[in-house]
Amino acid sequence: MSPCEASMRYRPSITLLLLTLSATGLAAQEPDFETTPIADGAYQFRYRSHNAFFIVTGQGLIAIDPISTEAAAHYAAEMKRVAPGTPLLAIVYSHDHADHATGANVLRRVFHSDVPVIAQQRASAKLAALGDPELPPPDLTFSEQMSMHYGGRALELHYLGPSHSDNMLVAYLPDVRVAFAVDFVANDRVGYRDLPDYHFPEFFRSLDRLLEIPFETIVFGHGPPGDRASVIRQVGYYRDLRNAVREAVERGWTEDEAAERIRLPAYEGWSQYEQWFPLNVRAIHRWLTAEGG
Repeated sequence: MSPCEASMRYRPSITLLLLTLSATGLAAQEPDFETTPIADGAYQFRYRSHNAFFIVTGQGLIAIDPISTEAAAHYAAEMKRVAPGTPLLAIVYSHDHADHATGANVLRRVFHSDVPVIAQQRASAKLAALGDPELPPPDLTFSEQMSMHYGGRALELHYLGPSHSDNMLVAYLPDVRVAFAVDFVANDRVGYRDLPDYHFPEFFRSLDRLLEIPFETIVFGHGPPGDRASVIRQVGYYRDLRNAVREAVERGWTEDEAAERIRLPAYEGWSQYEQWFPLNVRAIHRWLTAEGG
């Protein structure tokens, strides 16, 4: 039995359960971390509100996004539980932001292997400048696309252009048609706050290019997994947001007026709508009113 086949004997499990006392007695909270099978040999690892993704191949494991030093310790333990005795082959960064990329050396220490770190080439100088031993710069980089082959399994890394950061990559497993995309897209959730480090207008092109990858299932950097329809809804949200704010700008509304007046009722049920939607409006207003926006 291959490690890939053996790995699917496991079922989703809550590996750490935190309990708290409430006014009505003992109440269970969401566990700090959990591992969920997505497809044959493809797993989502969640640590609090952040997701990572790991792959079991016939030769070993590939880990995408260690998240943090604390998360990486649990991440490594979960990979060892799912695929005992399987070596770690590589670590991939989805992008350079510390809340997703920190902890690579924790994985290396736990697996007793100085495996390579892989990222899109624009991440290299940014991470090298940080000088953080727990966030080492990549050993291998690529420009537009990179294919990795281990034990008869392929993993494709796609750079779709600037989106959230200028070095965001999307991982894709063609044999099970599963993708992993972080931060610039999510499952029925508005954009993060005032869209920090988003690159416009390139961001919109990256969303369109994501749909050119023939995935059926997609794991996100935050929140639950989705499918192609999830991404199509996200494309629709940002299109409607841009159009609504553009109309407000043409009417002469200030940023404050736009944030107060604009509503998109079709998305009111989405995660973080009340908290972050006005901030999304502000971000798009700033872009559209900036020089060249």
